[in-house]
Amino acid sequence: MATIKEIAEKVGVSPAAVSRVLNYDEGISVSDETRKAIFDTAKELGYKKKEIYPTIRNVAFLYWITEEEELEDVYYKDLYKEIKSYAKKVSVHLVVISKDEGIKAINKDITAFIALGWFSKKEIDALYKKCKNGVFVNSHPDEKHFDSVCPNTDSFVTQMVDYFYEKGHRRIGFVGMADRDINTGNAVMDIREWSFRQSMIYYKILDEDIIYITEHTTVNSGYKIGKKIALLKNRPTALVVGSDTLAIGLLQALNEDNIDVPDNIAVFSINDVSVAEYVSPPLTSFHIDIPVIAETAISLLRERVITKRKSTKTVYINGTVHFRKSC
Repeated sequence: MATIKEIAEKVGVSPAAVSRVLNYDEGISVSDETRKAIFDTAKELGYKKKEIYPTIRNVAFLYWITEEEELEDVYYKDLYKEIKSYAKKVSVHLVVISKDEGIKAINKDITAFIALGWFSKKEIDALYKKCKNGVFVNSHPDEKHFDSVCPNTDSFVTQMVDYFYEKGHRRIGFVGMADRDINTGNAVMDIREWSFRQSMIYYKILDEDIIYITEHTTVNSGYKIGKKIALLKNRPTALVVGSDTLAIGLLQALNEDNIDVPDNIAVFSINDVSVAEYVSPPLTSFHIDIPVIAETAISLLRERVITKRKSTKTVYINGTVHFRKSC
């Protein structure tokens, strides 16, 4: 890798001048031509400036995921690990607080927080009283006051329906999970179901009888739904599934009843967990870039703390499809 001294020698200026120009020091007096030459030479030689991150301490990581949810869906554990890893890389010091500990466990001198999981309106209001610098991951319960970063599941589902329709499927079913109302905790429609319904209405092929919603995103829930689908006389020819966890249970049930996937029913899912390529048949799934979600969450937090940004941001991370043998 090139050094400041090598750039200075090639341009014909002092190393100090190169350093100040590359660090955007407006106080240095050099011509526009020399400034351009320094940047061009740095690029040509492959110079990379070492980034020094200002330390941000006392950041609460509110991990509102239960042990059962974590065991059933590795997505949450992977997010947890990536957020901690990237935070350490950029000198953000996290203090993990669990749902069991609750909002009351947050230090009164909190600098900022990152929140992963489902939070009630009461908890969100309590958070706002404690700290204005917050980022929600995988949800956006209060876009007026806090930043958020989420996988773009709305777009994923739209693309899944489009794919099946283009392949000639007209009897397309949906297997998904309910969301929860932040005020009451009662089940409400999840964005994936909403997106599915809108796409199916657009194509004029919506069939309420082949929409299956479960309250728990578990392999067992997917298995039970798969058993119900296996009993149908007029089964769907394709299934849009809200998560790999549900899809894995679904595939197990269909395999047990000798329903061929994808010849009898094609299956398309979301998350692309590590075991997706090893189930039978290997699962076609939207890959969610967990490292990018984690990096974005920490970057949003650093913006709020360091630059004092007041306007909130909601960021959606797109995904890529890993096509396998299930559709």
